[in-house]
Amino acid sequence: MDELKALVTGAAGFIGSHLVDRLLKEGWSVLGVDNLSEGRLENLAHLNGNERLAFRKLDLRDAAVVNEALPGVDAVFHLAAHANIRTSLVDHRADLEHNLIATLNLLEAMARERVRDLVFASTSAIYGEATLKPTPESYMPVQTSLYGASKLASEAYMQAFSQFSEISSWSFRFSNVVGERMRRGVIHDFVRKLHENPRELEILGDGKQSKEYIYVSDCVEAILTGYTKAKERVNAFNIAVEDNLTVDEVADIVISEMGLSGVRRKYTGGPRGWIGDNPVVHLSIEKLKALGWRPRVRARDAVAITARWAMAHGAGGE
Repeated sequence: MDELKALVTGAAGFIGSHLVDRLLKEGWSVLGVDNLSEGRLENLAHLNGNERLAFRKLDLRDAAVVNEALPGVDAVFHLAAHANIRTSLVDHRADLEHNLIATLNLLEAMARERVRDLVFASTSAIYGEATLKPTPESYMPVQTSLYGASKLASEAYMQAFSQFSEISSWSFRFSNVVGERMRRGVIHDFVRKLHENPRELEILGDGKQSKEYIYVSDCVEAILTGYTKAKERVNAFNIAVEDNLTVDEVADIVISEMGLSGVRRKYTGGPRGWIGDNPVVHLSIEKLKALGWRPRVRARDAVAITARWAMAHGAGGE
């Protein structure tokens, strides 16, 4: 059997670099692309010299260069995205261009080159402030962020392309993914803030927001389980854990891992940390469990691992 070739977008990012690791381990050759606006080459530095990995700096908004990357590819793993909900409140075009237009460029190039498999990193943000919990994949939401809206629109474009091209799609709606190489989000922010002031911690919102924190290796395993076992033309799966943590509980873990005590907490108030922050996220993962996948790392342990990594890799000095 010939070696399979994957195109991984966002390959130098947090989740993307872990997916590259796993695909190489599984015997794929990989072309990783990233515009390096948020991704870092250091996330792939441990793979220097690996003959089955090639990397190109590439902006998916440029349809011409996307076309050049597709020949010879068997599957596209599309993880590149603009994922800053708060930035979107100011720059209303960022999600449109980096998420939807980039996805459309990929779809058109895939259809032209007859690349059939598109694996897409979606988000739990598409569910907005869901009234049904655990939230199943069939839930139809009201959007609360431009980021979520752009991801939902991308999924819709992928579904439509399956009607007039050979493309099949797998959309994975992540809850909060954490682990090594993560350099943003609440855990990273708490470590940075406590390095700056170990006596007081500012917490956005009221600290009662309840979220799921899934370890990155469990997330990658879920992606590959869904991709290899689900065979519909259009597939959608939630990826999450079944134990939620409040933001206050995340703060407890970070404070403990940093060896601090007596930390005062200053809340900014309200149930949301910012506009578009959904206070409670609790996804149903029954569809993936039916395929044999289970998360192995509890949310509490995933947060502790991430905090230790952030402490060891300069979160306090950035």
